[in-house]
Amino acid sequence: MAVYKQKSAHKPINSNSCLLIWQRVELRPRLACPFSVVVAIDFGTTSSGYAFSFTQDSEAIHMMKRWEGGDPGVANQKSPTCLLLTPELRFHSFGFAARDFYHDLDPEEAQHWLYFDKFKMKIHSTSDLTMETELEAVNGRKVRAIDVFSHALHFFREHALKEVKDQSSSVLEGEEIRWVITVPAVWRQPAKQFMREAAYLVGHFYVQSKEAKKHVISHSFFAGVQAQGGVLNIQPLKATSVFVAAREQLRRSRHSRTFLVESGTGELWSELQTGDRYVVADCGGGTVDLTVHQIEQPQGTLKELYKASGGPHGAVGVDLAFEAMLCQIFGEDFIHSFKAKRPAAWVDLMIAFEARKRTASPGRANALNISLPFSFIDFYKRHRGQSVEAALRRSNMNIVKWSSQGMLRLTQEAMTELFQPTISNIVKHIEELMGKPEVCGVRFLFLVGGFAESPMLQKAVQKALGRTCRIIIPHDVGLTILKGAVLFGLDPTVVRVRRCPVTYGVGVLNRFVEGRHPRDKLLVKDGREWCTDIFDRFVSIDQSVALGEVVRRSYTPARVGQRKIIINIYCSATDDVTYISDPGVRKCGTITLDLPEPPAAPAAVGGAGAAAAAAGPERREIRATMQFGDTEIKVTAVDVMSNRSVRASIDFLSN
Repeated sequence: MAVYKQKSAHKPINSNSCLLIWQRVELRPRLACPFSVVVAIDFGTTSSGYAFSFTQDSEAIHMMKRWEGGDPGVANQKSPTCLLLTPELRFHSFGFAARDFYHDLDPEEAQHWLYFDKFKMKIHSTSDLTMETELEAVNGRKVRAIDVFSHALHFFREHALKEVKDQSSSVLEGEEIRWVITVPAVWRQPAKQFMREAAYLVGHFYVQSKEAKKHVISHSFFAGVQAQGGVLNIQPLKATSVFVAAREQLRRSRHSRTFLVESGTGELWSELQTGDRYVVADCGGGTVDLTVHQIEQPQGTLKELYKASGGPHGAVGVDLAFEAMLCQIFGEDFIHSFKAKRPAAWVDLMIAFEARKRTASPGRANALNISLPFSFIDFYKRHRGQSVEAALRRSNMNIVKWSSQGMLRLTQEAMTELFQPTISNIVKHIEELMGKPEVCGVRFLFLVGGFAESPMLQKAVQKALGRTCRIIIPHDVGLTILKGAVLFGLDPTVVRVRRCPVTYGVGVLNRFVEGRHPRDKLLVKDGREWCTDIFDRFVSIDQSVALGEVVRRSYTPARVGQRKIIINIYCSATDDVTYISDPGVRKCGTITLDLPEPPAAPAAVGGAGAAAAAAGPERREIRATMQFGDTEIKVTAVDVMSNRSVRASIDFLSN
């Protein structure tokens, strides 16, 4: 490891490949880029869709056309997030088309096709996410996750572009379109970068070069990838999009009021004013995302009061509970065998459950019927040598009955048991958030997302939190995020202050102080004693960071002629960090600075001039600027001596 000298003896020294110079934090204005249309893609765990708006008529938000097919009880324009690849790994179809085609395949032939359903959660649950992370299809075959996501993004891009062009009076170029793609606010930096790379993979969003993506303008309840002027931006947006939609409706409505639907009390005329605080709970298929904002200034910009929180407690949890119930009744080995041997029939069964799940409500007296596919009944009899009805009797599960029409009858008690774990986790997360000192004085709780359509969840949230604040469920709750994403794309500066989700910094050297620093950190170099592994903090967890606010550091190459500086980034879920080796501190990324050939030094004749020329390359200074107040961490750099830009990149996927 190389050691570098520092301009001030009292400041820490970077131990990787450069000299560190402390710089003040600066606020710089953001540059606007022209675009003609905003297209937002809400890429969800269970369902996905898109919407768009032209800047010349930003009052109108165009929702995607309704898809062919559909499920009973589902009225919105989204499509199920499922994708089908051929046995040769080529893209075949997405959404209803993929599901219906897969359903119609012969059972033996279906085993060769790759069907992916609810695959987005894999990105959230994978701790070591890389470009080589794999997804497993229903038939057990695995492919790279980045390829699956790219196929899905390409599908939506093509459909959205066709619909936009059909409604446009002029020919649109790629740089005239700003793209917004939603991802959960609780996703970590690697997952956000992964989604960006999926878009770059085949140039879906008119990106001309990898370098371009670092020169972007780029929100926090929901994250999105935004492409504009040939570049992409990743942004957390979901809770913000809810308010953006509400704020825009306020502006358009008479007397600055908007019509909302309040759970339990019917219609509500509500006014949002400067200083009001609100929580948005985005309850989707895979996760619940919670964000707290305060409305500031007359124009209604937002300040994030607490970092985005939540967890993997979406509607999929109810599906998993149903599967666990089936395992309890029919045996885990049978269910696994049925899923492997009759994958299309398993999909049919889960579609039938999804339809009944949407109609479940706390006050329902009669049982819900779920049709078992004939292949399930037949397969069980072949596998066990007895009937499904006999299995139900033997299981002693009184809350699930058998109908002579070939249906499982789930009583209200059974549905409550399936919903309870997921709903309890959601309510617990909201209650814990509301108990934080930073969140006091909240007036509204917006309940949004696909799972928020469930009467079971609505009743539970109302019962637990109805006395604390108003529980508001916007009209078309399942499409709120999508509409807000479009409005955010039209004005990404709506969130002026965000909270940092973790503490970020780098490892540096500092002068060793006997009694303060541990002896195992001592490094002696050129007769001087240094303490290694000291954590140089860039930003702290839950720190307020303004939009456009940057942190600057200056680095000096270790060797004359060095062409690359690599700086390791470390993060921690606590602010109590002294060394990068402390418990809970982990390497989470790298900053790479590619150094251009330094300009030739002017000819010098003897004396001090020659000495200065000889020392010139060693004193070369690279100033890096890091931005933490946006939806992604971004870095730019400049060679101070020549004032030339330095190619700078930040990578969270390779770590």
